[in-house]
Amino acid sequence: MADFVHLHTHSEFSLLDGACRLDNLVARAQELNMGAVALTDHGVMYGCVDFYQKATKAGVKPILGCEVYVAPGSRFDKSVSKDEANTHLTLLAKDNAGYRNLMHLVSYAFLDGFYYKPRVDWELLEKYHEGLIALSGCLAGELARLVLSGLNEEAKTKAAAYAKLFGEGNYYIELQDHGIPEQKRSNSGLIEIADALGIGLVATNDIHYLKREDSIAHDVLLCIQTGSLLEEPGRMKFSTEEFYMKTGEEMATVFPERPETLTNSLAIADACNVELELGKILLPECEVPKGETLESHLEVLCREGLGARYSEITPEIEERLTHELDVIKTTGFSGYFLIVWDFIRFAKENGIRVGPGRGSAAGSIVAYVLGITNIDPLEHDLLFERFLNPERVSMPDIDIDFCYVRRDEVIRYVVDKYGADKVAQIITFSTMAARAAIRDAGRVFGIPYNAVDKIAKMIPEAPGTTLATALGSAELQEAYSTDEATQKVIDMAQALEGMVRQDSIHAAGVVIAKDALPNYIPIQKKPSTEVVTQGSMDTITDIGLLKMDFLGLRTLTVIGDALDGVERNHGVKLDIDKLSFDDEKTYKLLQSGETIGLFQLESSGMRALVRDLQPTAFHDIVALLALYRPGPLQSGMVKDFVDCKHGRKQIVYPHPMLESFLKDTYGIIVYQEQVMRVATEMAGFSLGEADILRKAMGKKKPEVLAEQKEKFITGAVANEID
Repeated sequence: MADFVHLHTHSEFSLLDGACRLDNLVARAQELNMGAVALTDHGVMYGCVDFYQKATKAGVKPILGCEVYVAPGSRFDKSVSKDEANTHLTLLAKDNAGYRNLMHLVSYAFLDGFYYKPRVDWELLEKYHEGLIALSGCLAGELARLVLSGLNEEAKTKAAAYAKLFGEGNYYIELQDHGIPEQKRSNSGLIEIADALGIGLVATNDIHYLKREDSIAHDVLLCIQTGSLLEEPGRMKFSTEEFYMKTGEEMATVFPERPETLTNSLAIADACNVELELGKILLPECEVPKGETLESHLEVLCREGLGARYSEITPEIEERLTHELDVIKTTGFSGYFLIVWDFIRFAKENGIRVGPGRGSAAGSIVAYVLGITNIDPLEHDLLFERFLNPERVSMPDIDIDFCYVRRDEVIRYVVDKYGADKVAQIITFSTMAARAAIRDAGRVFGIPYNAVDKIAKMIPEAPGTTLATALGSAELQEAYSTDEATQKVIDMAQALEGMVRQDSIHAAGVVIAKDALPNYIPIQKKPSTEVVTQGSMDTITDIGLLKMDFLGLRTLTVIGDALDGVERNHGVKLDIDKLSFDDEKTYKLLQSGETIGLFQLESSGMRALVRDLQPTAFHDIVALLALYRPGPLQSGMVKDFVDCKHGRKQIVYPHPMLESFLKDTYGIIVYQEQVMRVATEMAGFSLGEADILRKAMGKKKPEVLAEQKEKFITGAVANEID
């Protein structure tokens, strides 16, 4: 292992200031033979969980930290000027307790201290310092600023206070040298203070990009952040190209007189041993009537709902309900269903329109009898195991649509019931797509808008298009090869493409925790925004917290307004959930293609497809929605489907035994449930095993697919399938 570890690193989650992507950061640490590396983004912990997983998988010890902003006085004081005296402090988590304390510090820096930046203060540091190692910071650190102002004695007093607060061996004076004259001056004073007080010294490099040659891309990021041009005089920029991930040998040449500054980095790395507990299920507490358990109360509610949903309880219905309740009990998700049932009950009782259900949750009869969904899974041949697989347990995921206008009332109900400190919306991150990266790079280089716009429009608008794939087109490749400005813009755009640009609030995601959220994930709140997590949907899932999709759907608002209008103007009260799926006039209207304003059926392409298909049954509409995607459209599946319906092409089943569940789709496998049926009927898979195959196909994992293929063939042979 190298004799030095980097402890001061800014990733792309130091938004538009760090240019290190997490994968590349970990790979570079491996390449330099460094057994550990720290992540210390500015004021946030956005990337910590993802970084932890990537580094651990690569065999690099992840050191989780943050470079916090420290207010000059109280974090509550918002009277100081924007540029006045916030200082930097590098904090690293030694253990899980320290990691929790760091999450609290970063959270309260936003909740209480946000003023242009999220700020902690001495009071917060006193409360949440246990389990943390502190480094004194860069040139913007409090000690360095005092030394540069000639206030060495004050700096010495402050260093002693920090050392006392964090405890012996947990506070280091940080030395950096990027060829900046002020650092030479401050380092001299900082070394004197450290020697006088017996405080350890540690060398760091303030990493903002991985290699020296990446400095130009980082400079462009700064220009994007500040709205500046690259050639603009007096703009914010780094004065040297030394802010990269240096080798241990390079760091040794920077501080040759104090070799302990390098070995101390190893000691700090050895002391930092956070172990995140991922993959657990962390459901919030759910109240049930006295004398009942979660499981018994869920069954009581299901039995009540069963009679309301079905006029006759057949053996098939009873068997399905019993099976689902058994799986839910075994997997420990009874509380999950009760939580969802409760806030949907609140919405319906208060006249807030709720969608009928979508996604895999529609396959659950428990969800149906509880009123969570309005779709009978037995009538539509939907599979419970696609929603909750007992053979590969993961948190269920129910997406719920609410009236767009009144969605916030449901969220407020959840906040009031579980506590404001336990509920938050979920962050999402916007990244630079191909066209946006072109426009950003062109603007920073000062290239005229029309010229940049011409380049951007050569890139297809199809989702997922990258610059690499776009360069496969003759037009863009010619422009790249023959025009120097175009080449310059595209090269820079490729360096920026996919990098995080900004944070925002997910349109639907809400998280509910059993305890205060900062025990699990840091949270944030800026002026005029809601409280949101500092981890995205995937991070919330990895941690094991309960996340729900509360989607505000305008269509539900329109439906509600229409029903109100019918009742107000015609005295007829309609129940939208009891309208027939066999209304001939409705199908005539659909066949005409006059579907503008109909949810998911109003695009020009979909209207053309509706006219071609001439739907005559509800399952035709369902199939259209499943088929109207790039893959089926390009492969000819959609044309085959239409031709088979109208008898222009003979219906062919992959195997005669599959006809019973491919009949409605004319022999074409359209739905994921059909994939699961094929696996169970032909190869003897259980429904849980079939769901594993379905997921492997959806995520296109070659190694898993190869394993499943072998299993399928073995099963089919055993079943004597020809």
